[in-house]
Amino acid sequence: MNDKIVLLEKIHPSAVENLQAQGFTNIVQVPRALAGAELIDALSDADAVGIRSNTQLTADVLHALPRLRTIGCFCIGTNQVDLNTAATLGIPVFNAPYSNTRSVAELVIAQAILLLRRIPEKNARSHRGVWDKSATGAFETRGKLLGIIGYGNIGAQVGILAESVGMRVCYYDPESKLPLGNARPMPLDELLRQADVVTLHVPGGASTTNLLSAERIALMRPSAVLINASRGGVVDIDALNAALRGNRLGGAALDVYPVEPRSEKEEFVSPLRGLENVILTPHIGGSTEEAQENIGREVSDKLARYLSAGTTRSAVNFPEVAHQQKEVVSRILHVHRNEPGVIARMNALFAESGLNIVAQHLQTRGPIGYAVTDVDAPIEQSLMKKLCGESAAIRCHLV
Repeated sequence: MNDKIVLLEKIHPSAVENLQAQGFTNIVQVPRALAGAELIDALSDADAVGIRSNTQLTADVLHALPRLRTIGCFCIGTNQVDLNTAATLGIPVFNAPYSNTRSVAELVIAQAILLLRRIPEKNARSHRGVWDKSATGAFETRGKLLGIIGYGNIGAQVGILAESVGMRVCYYDPESKLPLGNARPMPLDELLRQADVVTLHVPGGASTTNLLSAERIALMRPSAVLINASRGGVVDIDALNAALRGNRLGGAALDVYPVEPRSEKEEFVSPLRGLENVILTPHIGGSTEEAQENIGREVSDKLARYLSAGTTRSAVNFPEVAHQQKEVVSRILHVHRNEPGVIARMNALFAESGLNIVAQHLQTRGPIGYAVTDVDAPIEQSLMKKLCGESAAIRCHLV
């Protein structure tokens, strides 16, 4: 297939292998994040792009890329993409909401054990030649209460692993969620007051910015520890720093930050640097070989299915059409404004051309409509010009 796919930020080789196995050969790999004019230039003739968390696909960037048809985020989050602009331009965005769940959950449990045992402090002192065998302030995980804020895929997995090492589990989620194992729901403020370990697994955005504010951090027990492996803006870092330096919190582990370096060459800056009861990791929750391999396969498969068949199942910003193997001569993908009469006018154009529709799938999402039409005959360019020029059309093409 001639579609050009550009993969940025050292995406796992499994993505390339999977795309090549499905017939895509025009693949360009860039081992770092790009920005500004350099990013636009690299994607100017791309049909699809794969990114991780550092490449920002803003409205300005997307408007400068009229050929771009789809975006794959090889990670869980999609905050780095202007999803609304992508949708209005007819660009579905895919991610990997499940592939690194286990890796993140294991890191959280490991950090909880290390913090409860005060291992970061003991380790730092040993490196300085101090032999500190004191058991003061060091606790087993067994019987301790783990409070999970955000009981989605990762939060629920953390709860299951926590129970396997003898912890009790409670959770808070603004939506009603079926508890797994022996986990029980709890109001947020009550969770903060009772939990020995608090771990955050919520999405980014305005509703969760500084969710752990100074007031809420003050509710936590002085011996409790806080873990954030979700989004950097969820915790008020200055408030956390003050609580830790004032001995009003037992410790913390952070894997995400409000501002993160764009590359290894930039210095990581945080007020928490130097604190011996804090674990700072460089956004590596999903950075295991297993997770990255799974993510590579999952997202590349979604890109391949869209480019070859128009499948949008599990797109985060777009009407979802399930996968249908292309078994006809022509398949037309038509993205349009969701308004009355679009399908009738489109089908009238097929009828005028003497074409019989074999199958048609339509889904809408807010202001966007998406129709996949199968015709068992070749499509003339004159008809495609009429379909793409229809008053409500955003974009259309053949696959």
